[in-house]
Amino acid sequence: MRRYVIEDTRHVPPFNQPACLLTIGIKNLKIHHEDMFVRYFKGAPDLGGTLTGRRDLGAVRGPAIVYRDSLWFDDEFLDYFMRAALASKQACRAAIPADDPAFRTYTLPLSRGFEQAVDADGKAIYLADLWYFPADYTSDVRPIVVPSDAEEMGFYSVPDFMTMEQGNLTHYGPARAIVSIESWVHVYFAGIIYGMFGRASRFDRYVRTHNFTTLKLLWKAIMEQKQLLSTSEVVKIGKGTSIHPTAVITGPAYIGDNCNIGPGVMIDNCTIGDNVTIDDGCVLMMSAVGNGCFLPFRAALYLTAVMENSIIAQNTCLQMCVIGRNSFVGAGSTFTDFNLLEQKPIRAVNIDGDLMDVGQVVLGSAVGHNCRIGSGMVLFPGRMIESDVVMVASPQRRVIGRSVTYEESDHHFLGVSTNHKRHYPRPNETAPEEEWGDSW
Repeated sequence: MRRYVIEDTRHVPPFNQPACLLTIGIKNLKIHHEDMFVRYFKGAPDLGGTLTGRRDLGAVRGPAIVYRDSLWFDDEFLDYFMRAALASKQACRAAIPADDPAFRTYTLPLSRGFEQAVDADGKAIYLADLWYFPADYTSDVRPIVVPSDAEEMGFYSVPDFMTMEQGNLTHYGPARAIVSIESWVHVYFAGIIYGMFGRASRFDRYVRTHNFTTLKLLWKAIMEQKQLLSTSEVVKIGKGTSIHPTAVITGPAYIGDNCNIGPGVMIDNCTIGDNVTIDDGCVLMMSAVGNGCFLPFRAALYLTAVMENSIIAQNTCLQMCVIGRNSFVGAGSTFTDFNLLEQKPIRAVNIDGDLMDVGQVVLGSAVGHNCRIGSGMVLFPGRMIESDVVMVASPQRRVIGRSVTYEESDHHFLGVSTNHKRHYPRPNETAPEEEWGDSW
């Protein structure tokens, strides 16, 4: 089996990096693909080559699997597709049903990475850039429609006046998931909705259908004198990690190696990387925290993804947000997830810079890589802070009601521009030479 990769070099806003270099959950997308194929094929398939687009598929020599490197999909999606493809003994391409509630809600908005088509029964489907060829390339390709089999899961209920008569707010927990990473919103959907809600949904289904697992959970709870969802069966903890006895952790959850979890911390259905410090009184719910991050006391994350080596300072509240790597969010900052003045679905920018409806009533904001956000800032929903931006709170700039570009960074105007290096320029730009000279 060979593996061919279609390289997507487009930069995802606001990070100014291709999707394959972004962290989804706690793993770089490229590494996510590598690890997933190693698990499925019991070893990494040989790299047959890299392609620049679908037009290069003629170079494929099979048997081979071909995928676009900005396409995120989970083990369950790959397993379903490959089983069906191998059984068919034909060249196949993954597809999703257009009427699937989870894919319609999370995969298709803001996305240009899927092709519209119809299946043999005339039903609308979307073709993904994921192929299997049993021999050399052929244009005679059969679509394999992969359903999400999602379950609707409530996550909170709010008064009607705050939800435009939406009632209870829900998300879909899929059994299988796929999304094209073309926006920070897709990073959020992949890492949090498909990641956390999907994991919880699969766990619930497994427990419901496997009596032995239920008995094993009960036995673990008795032996460890913990609640069912706090046992070692559902809370996986890495080597060298220290957890204070007063911390409360409920699963399914994963905590990596060499972490430090302080007193009074509450963690619910989260994924936490290696070498993470979470200090006294922090609260994390359905969130992902990348390697090397630091959360001082009383920081709060709710359905939020934080990439590696970032700091979320004390008394900060992030709701439904994505924070890039090597960034700092100052103390007492709040990233809101609800439009107070405009009670309508939130819009966000796609990969082409167009502002589009996300289809979500509540959604937070995004901060790029290498950003410095001062204390006491308030960000409105759907806004973006571009990579390499510094923002200092002032009477004129404390509430951020629109997206902020690199040119608007405060470090340009405070006389300290040489102290903050630009590491993530836009595709048509390069970092100034004097910034790189300091590293030699």
